[in-house]
Amino acid sequence: MSRPVTLFTGQWADLPFEQVAAKAGEWGFDGLEPACWGDHIDVAQTLSDPGYAAGRRSILERNGLGMWSIGSHLIGQCVCDRIDARHEAILPPELWGDGDPEGVRTRAAERMKDVARAAAQLGVPVVTGFTGSSIWHLLYSFPPNDFSEIERGYAEFAERWGPIIDVFDAEGIKFALEVHPTEIAYDFPTTRKALAALDNREGFGINLDPSHFIPQLIDPAAFAAEFGDRIYHVHVKDSVRRLDGRRSILGSHLNFGSGDRGWDFVSPGHGDVDFDALLRALNRIGYDGPLSIEWEDSGMDREYGARDALAFVRRTDFAPSTIAFDAAFASGS
Repeated sequence: MSRPVTLFTGQWADLPFEQVAAKAGEWGFDGLEPACWGDHIDVAQTLSDPGYAAGRRSILERNGLGMWSIGSHLIGQCVCDRIDARHEAILPPELWGDGDPEGVRTRAAERMKDVARAAAQLGVPVVTGFTGSSIWHLLYSFPPNDFSEIERGYAEFAERWGPIIDVFDAEGIKFALEVHPTEIAYDFPTTRKALAALDNREGFGINLDPSHFIPQLIDPAAFAAEFGDRIYHVHVKDSVRRLDGRRSILGSHLNFGSGDRGWDFVSPGHGDVDFDALLRALNRIGYDGPLSIEWEDSGMDREYGARDALAFVRRTDFAPSTIAFDAAFASGS
Protein backbone atom coordinates (compact mmCIF):
# COMPACT_ATOMS: atom_id res chain seq x y z
CA MET A 1 0.00 0.00 0.00
CA SER A 2 1.44 3.34 -1.02
CA ARG A 3 -0.78 6.15 0.18
CA PRO A 4 -0.17 9.46 -1.59
CA VAL A 5 0.85 12.37 0.61
CA THR A 6 -0.88 15.59 -0.40
CA LEU A 7 -1.01 19.17 0.85
CA PHE A 8 -4.36 20.81 1.58
CA THR A 9 -4.11 24.31 0.15
CA GLY A 10 -6.64 26.06 2.39
CA GLN A 11 -3.88 27.57 4.52
CA TRP A 12 -1.98 28.59 1.37
CA ALA A 13 -4.81 30.30 -0.51
CA ASP A 14 -3.11 33.70 -0.17
CA LEU A 15 -0.62 32.42 -2.78
CA PRO A 16 -1.41 31.77 -6.45
CA PHE A 17 -2.21 28.16 -7.26
CA GLU A 18 0.74 27.85 -9.61
CA GLN A 19 3.11 29.02 -6.87
CA VAL A 20 1.75 26.55 -4.32
CA ALA A 21 2.00 23.73 -6.86
CA ALA A 22 5.60 24.63 -7.65
CA LYS A 23 6.53 24.66 -3.96
CA ALA A 24 4.76 21.38 -3.23
CA GLY A 25 6.41 19.70 -6.20
CA GLU A 26 9.84 20.94 -5.16
CA TRP A 27 9.31 19.72 -1.60
CA GLY A 28 8.33 16.24 -2.78
CA PHE A 29 4.59 16.01 -2.21
CA ASP A 30 2.61 13.55 -4.33
CA GLY A 31 -0.24 15.96 -4.91
CA LEU A 32 -2.48 18.76 -3.70
CA GLU A 33 -5.92 18.89 -2.15
CA PRO A 34 -6.91 22.27 -3.63
CA ALA A 35 -9.30 24.52 -1.74
CA CYS A 36 -12.31 26.08 -3.44
CA TRP A 37 -11.21 29.58 -2.50
CA GLY A 38 -8.41 31.96 -3.37
CA ASP A 39 -7.57 31.26 -7.00
CA HIS A 40 -6.99 27.56 -6.37
CA ILE A 41 -10.31 26.12 -7.59
CA ASP A 42 -12.92 28.48 -9.01
CA VAL A 43 -16.09 26.40 -8.97
CA ALA A 44 -18.07 28.64 -11.33
CA GLN A 45 -15.21 28.84 -13.81
CA THR A 46 -14.75 25.09 -13.72
CA LEU A 47 -18.31 24.73 -14.97
CA SER A 48 -18.36 27.63 -17.43
CA ASP A 49 -14.91 27.35 -19.04
CA PRO A 50 -14.32 24.07 -20.91
CA GLY A 51 -10.54 24.45 -20.57
CA TYR A 52 -10.35 25.35 -16.89
CA ALA A 53 -10.24 21.84 -15.39
CA ALA A 54 -7.60 20.74 -17.89
CA GLY A 55 -5.59 23.86 -17.03
CA ARG A 56 -5.61 23.05 -13.31
CA ARG A 57 -4.54 19.50 -14.08
CA SER A 58 -1.78 20.75 -16.35
CA ILE A 59 -0.35 22.93 -13.57
CA LEU A 60 -0.26 19.93 -11.27
CA GLU A 61 1.27 17.62 -13.86
CA ARG A 62 4.05 20.09 -14.66
CA ASN A 63 5.06 19.88 -11.01
CA GLY A 64 4.76 16.11 -10.73
CA LEU A 65 1.58 16.29 -8.67
CA GLY A 66 -1.75 14.49 -8.62
CA MET A 67 -5.17 15.44 -7.23
CA TRP A 68 -7.52 13.08 -5.40
CA SER A 69 -9.86 15.54 -3.69
CA ILE A 70 -10.87 19.19 -3.39
CA GLY A 71 -11.88 21.09 -0.24
CA SER A 72 -15.13 23.03 0.13
CA HIS A 73 -15.07 23.85 3.84
CA LEU A 74 -16.03 27.53 3.70
CA ILE A 75 -19.02 27.03 1.41
CA GLY A 76 -20.33 23.98 3.25
CA GLN A 77 -20.09 25.71 6.62
CA CYS A 78 -22.76 28.16 5.55
CA VAL A 79 -25.36 25.56 4.51
CA CYS A 80 -26.58 24.85 8.07
CA ASP A 81 -24.99 27.53 10.25
CA ARG A 82 -26.73 30.29 12.16
CA ILE A 83 -25.41 33.00 9.85
CA ASP A 84 -23.86 36.12 11.39
CA ALA A 85 -21.32 38.79 10.43
CA ARG A 86 -18.38 36.37 10.72
CA HIS A 87 -19.55 34.42 7.68
CA GLU A 88 -19.13 37.38 5.35
CA ALA A 89 -15.35 37.03 5.70
CA ILE A 90 -15.33 33.43 4.46
CA LEU A 91 -17.72 33.78 1.51
CA PRO A 92 -17.38 35.37 -1.93
CA PRO A 93 -19.67 38.41 -2.40
CA GLU A 94 -22.10 36.58 -4.67
CA LEU A 95 -22.83 34.02 -1.95
CA TRP A 96 -23.02 36.54 0.87
CA GLY A 97 -25.33 38.82 -1.08
CA ASP A 98 -27.27 41.07 1.31
CA GLY A 99 -26.42 38.83 4.26
CA ASP A 100 -29.97 37.63 4.83
CA PRO A 101 -29.32 34.33 6.68
CA GLU A 102 -31.72 32.13 4.75
CA GLY A 103 -30.53 33.60 1.46
CA VAL A 104 -26.93 32.84 2.40
CA ARG A 105 -27.78 29.25 3.33
CA THR A 106 -29.74 28.73 0.12
CA ARG A 107 -26.97 30.13 -2.10
CA ALA A 108 -24.34 28.08 -0.25
CA ALA A 109 -26.38 24.91 -0.79
CA GLU A 110 -26.66 25.59 -4.51
CA ARG A 111 -22.92 26.26 -4.72
CA MET A 112 -22.23 22.95 -2.95
CA LYS A 113 -24.16 21.21 -5.70
CA ASP A 114 -21.91 22.97 -8.18
CA VAL A 115 -18.88 21.80 -6.21
CA ALA A 116 -19.96 18.21 -6.91
CA ARG A 117 -20.29 19.01 -10.60
CA ALA A 118 -16.90 20.74 -10.58
CA ALA A 119 -15.28 17.73 -8.87
CA ALA A 120 -16.58 15.54 -11.67
CA GLN A 121 -15.08 17.91 -14.25
CA LEU A 122 -11.77 17.89 -12.40
CA GLY A 123 -11.77 14.10 -12.17
CA VAL A 124 -11.58 13.80 -8.38
CA PRO A 125 -13.76 11.31 -6.47
CA VAL A 126 -14.03 13.09 -3.11
CA VAL A 127 -14.96 16.56 -1.85
CA THR A 128 -13.93 17.34 1.72
CA GLY A 129 -15.64 19.99 3.78
CA PHE A 130 -17.93 21.16 6.54
CA THR A 131 -21.71 21.13 6.93
CA GLY A 132 -22.23 23.84 9.51
CA SER A 133 -24.66 23.32 12.36
CA SER A 134 -27.79 25.09 13.54
CA ILE A 135 -27.42 23.58 17.03
CA TRP A 136 -23.73 23.92 17.92
CA HIS A 137 -24.60 26.88 20.19
CA LEU A 138 -26.66 24.47 22.32
CA LEU A 139 -23.58 22.43 23.28
CA TYR A 140 -23.78 23.37 26.97
CA SER A 141 -27.28 22.83 28.24
CA PHE A 142 -27.87 26.00 30.19
CA PRO A 143 -30.34 27.52 30.09
CA PRO A 144 -31.66 23.96 29.88
CA ASN A 145 -32.05 22.75 26.30
CA ASP A 146 -35.30 21.69 24.78
CA PHE A 147 -33.86 18.48 23.35
CA SER A 148 -36.52 18.34 20.69
CA GLU A 149 -34.69 21.32 19.22
CA ILE A 150 -31.56 19.17 19.00
CA GLU A 151 -33.51 16.55 17.08
CA ARG A 152 -34.92 19.27 14.86
CA GLY A 153 -31.34 20.36 14.11
CA TYR A 154 -30.51 16.93 12.69
CA ALA A 155 -33.74 16.91 10.71
CA GLU A 156 -32.90 20.33 9.29
CA PHE A 157 -29.41 19.10 8.42
CA ALA A 158 -30.96 16.22 6.46
CA GLU A 159 -33.41 18.56 4.73
CA ARG A 160 -30.63 20.87 3.58
CA TRP A 161 -27.97 18.28 2.75
CA GLY A 162 -30.17 15.56 1.25
CA PRO A 163 -30.67 17.44 -2.04
CA ILE A 164 -26.94 18.27 -2.13
CA ILE A 165 -26.01 14.61 -1.76
CA ASP A 166 -28.52 13.81 -4.54
CA VAL A 167 -26.25 15.81 -6.88
CA PHE A 168 -23.11 14.20 -5.46
CA ASP A 169 -24.63 10.78 -6.15
CA ALA A 170 -25.64 11.80 -9.67
CA GLU A 171 -22.08 12.96 -10.39
CA GLY A 172 -20.44 9.90 -8.80
CA ILE A 173 -18.71 12.00 -6.12
CA LYS A 174 -18.54 11.39 -2.38
CA PHE A 175 -18.73 14.14 0.25
CA ALA A 176 -16.44 13.71 3.26
CA LEU A 177 -17.41 15.76 6.32
CA GLU A 178 -14.47 16.79 8.47
CA VAL A 179 -15.82 15.76 11.86
CA HIS A 180 -15.07 18.89 13.85
CA PRO A 181 -16.37 21.14 16.62
CA THR A 182 -18.96 23.59 15.17
CA GLU A 183 -20.18 20.91 12.71
CA ILE A 184 -23.29 18.73 12.90
CA ALA A 185 -20.92 15.84 13.77
CA TYR A 186 -17.98 16.36 16.14
CA ASP A 187 -17.67 13.11 18.15
CA PHE A 188 -18.92 9.51 18.19
CA PRO A 189 -22.62 10.03 19.08
CA THR A 190 -23.07 13.05 16.83
CA THR A 191 -21.41 11.28 13.90
CA ARG A 192 -23.80 8.36 14.33
CA LYS A 193 -26.74 10.78 14.44
CA ALA A 194 -25.58 12.68 11.34
CA LEU A 195 -25.13 9.50 9.30
CA ALA A 196 -28.51 8.20 10.46
CA ALA A 197 -30.20 11.51 9.63
CA LEU A 198 -29.22 10.95 6.00
CA ASP A 199 -30.27 7.28 6.17
CA ASN A 200 -26.62 6.23 5.99
CA ARG A 201 -26.40 7.23 2.34
CA GLU A 202 -23.15 6.12 0.76
CA GLY A 203 -22.55 9.56 -0.77
CA PHE A 204 -22.01 11.14 2.65
CA GLY A 205 -18.95 10.08 4.64
CA ILE A 206 -16.06 11.33 6.72
CA ASN A 207 -12.80 13.20 6.36
CA LEU A 208 -10.93 11.98 9.42
CA ASP A 209 -8.78 14.73 10.96
CA PRO A 210 -7.31 13.45 14.24
CA SER A 211 -6.38 16.90 15.53
CA HIS A 212 -10.04 17.66 16.31
CA PHE A 213 -10.37 14.65 18.60
CA ILE A 214 -7.38 15.30 20.87
CA PRO A 215 -8.88 18.34 22.67
CA GLN A 216 -12.04 16.28 23.22
CA LEU A 217 -10.06 13.38 24.75
CA ILE A 218 -11.28 11.11 21.93
CA ASP A 219 -9.18 8.33 20.38
CA PRO A 220 -8.81 8.91 16.60
CA ALA A 221 -7.84 5.26 16.02
CA ALA A 222 -11.00 4.06 17.75
CA PHE A 223 -13.00 6.49 15.62
CA ALA A 224 -11.43 5.07 12.46
CA ALA A 225 -12.26 1.55 13.61
CA GLU A 226 -15.94 2.33 14.27
CA PHE A 227 -16.56 4.35 11.11
CA GLY A 228 -14.12 2.56 8.82
CA ASP A 229 -16.54 2.08 5.94
CA ARG A 230 -17.22 5.83 5.89
CA ILE A 231 -13.65 7.11 6.03
CA TYR A 232 -13.34 8.58 2.54
CA HIS A 233 -10.39 10.90 3.20
CA VAL A 234 -7.80 11.60 5.91
CA HIS A 235 -6.18 14.85 7.01
CA VAL A 236 -2.85 14.72 8.78
CA LYS A 237 -2.89 17.39 11.45
CA ASP A 238 -1.86 17.40 15.09
CA SER A 239 -2.89 19.16 18.28
CA VAL A 240 -1.47 19.40 21.75
CA ARG A 241 -3.15 19.66 25.14
CA ARG A 242 -1.68 22.01 27.75
CA LEU A 243 -4.04 21.28 30.61
CA ASP A 244 -2.05 22.29 33.68
CA GLY A 245 -4.84 23.18 36.08
CA ARG A 246 -4.95 26.78 34.84
CA ARG A 247 -5.66 26.39 31.13
CA SER A 248 -9.12 25.39 29.88
CA ILE A 249 -9.99 22.74 27.35
CA LEU A 250 -12.65 25.14 26.04
CA GLY A 251 -10.09 27.55 24.56
CA SER A 252 -10.93 30.52 26.82
CA HIS A 253 -12.06 32.76 23.92
CA LEU A 254 -8.39 33.06 22.98
CA ASN A 255 -7.09 32.93 19.41
CA PHE A 256 -4.95 30.05 18.22
CA GLY A 257 -1.34 30.51 19.28
CA SER A 258 -2.12 32.19 22.58
CA GLY A 259 0.00 30.86 25.42
CA ASP A 260 -2.97 30.70 27.76
CA ARG A 261 -4.97 28.31 25.61
CA GLY A 262 -5.47 24.82 27.00
CA TRP A 263 -4.83 23.25 23.60
CA ASP A 264 -3.61 24.27 20.16
CA PHE A 265 -2.96 22.94 16.69
CA VAL A 266 0.65 21.99 15.95
CA SER A 267 2.54 20.51 13.02
CA PRO A 268 2.20 16.72 12.64
CA GLY A 269 4.44 14.83 15.03
CA HIS A 270 4.69 17.71 17.50
CA GLY A 271 1.48 17.03 19.43
CA ASP A 272 -0.57 14.34 21.14
CA VAL A 273 -1.96 12.38 18.18
CA ASP A 274 -0.77 8.76 18.27
CA PHE A 275 -0.12 8.46 14.55
CA ASP A 276 1.24 4.92 14.87
CA ALA A 277 -2.08 3.75 16.31
CA LEU A 278 -4.04 5.75 13.74
CA LEU A 279 -2.07 4.36 10.79
CA ARG A 280 -2.51 0.81 12.09
CA ALA A 281 -6.26 1.46 12.30
CA LEU A 282 -6.28 2.84 8.74
CA ASN A 283 -4.44 -0.29 7.59
CA ARG A 284 -7.01 -2.52 9.30
CA ILE A 285 -9.94 -0.78 7.59
CA GLY A 286 -8.14 -0.88 4.23
CA TYR A 287 -7.87 2.87 3.72
CA ASP A 288 -5.55 3.53 0.78
CA GLY A 289 -6.50 7.11 -0.07
CA PRO A 290 -4.49 10.29 0.44
CA LEU A 291 -2.86 11.35 3.66
CA SER A 292 -3.44 15.06 3.18
CA ILE A 293 -1.38 17.37 5.35
CA GLU A 294 -3.48 20.25 6.67
CA TRP A 295 -0.69 22.31 8.11
CA GLU A 296 -1.62 24.59 11.01
CA ASP A 297 0.90 25.70 13.62
CA SER A 298 0.97 29.27 14.92
CA GLY A 299 4.45 28.74 16.34
CA MET A 300 6.24 27.45 13.23
CA ASP A 301 7.19 28.95 9.88
CA ARG A 302 4.75 27.69 7.25
CA GLU A 303 7.26 26.51 4.66
CA TYR A 304 9.46 24.84 7.24
CA GLY A 305 6.32 23.23 8.63
CA ALA A 306 5.19 21.84 5.28
CA ARG A 307 8.56 20.18 4.68
CA ASP A 308 8.76 18.94 8.27
CA ALA A 309 5.24 17.50 8.07
CA LEU A 310 5.98 15.74 4.78
CA ALA A 311 9.14 14.18 6.21
CA PHE A 312 7.18 13.05 9.28
CA VAL A 313 4.49 11.33 7.21
CA ARG A 314 7.06 9.67 4.92
CA ARG A 315 8.87 8.08 7.85
CA THR A 316 5.71 7.27 9.83
CA ASP A 317 3.34 5.73 7.27
CA PHE A 318 3.69 2.02 6.62
CA ALA A 319 1.87 -0.73 4.77
CA PRO A 320 0.28 -3.64 6.63
CA SER A 321 2.02 -6.99 6.64
CA THR A 322 0.96 -9.38 3.90
CA ILE A 323 1.99 -12.45 5.92
CA ALA A 324 1.70 -13.64 9.50
CA PHE A 325 4.89 -12.75 11.37
CA ASP A 326 5.37 -16.36 12.39
CA ALA A 327 4.68 -17.87 8.96
CA ALA A 328 8.34 -18.81 8.52
CA PHE A 329 8.24 -20.92 11.67
CA ALA A 330 6.30 -23.58 9.77
CA SER A 331 8.93 -24.01 7.05
CA GLY A 332 10.54 -26.92 8.81
CA SER A 333 14.20 -27.64 9.26
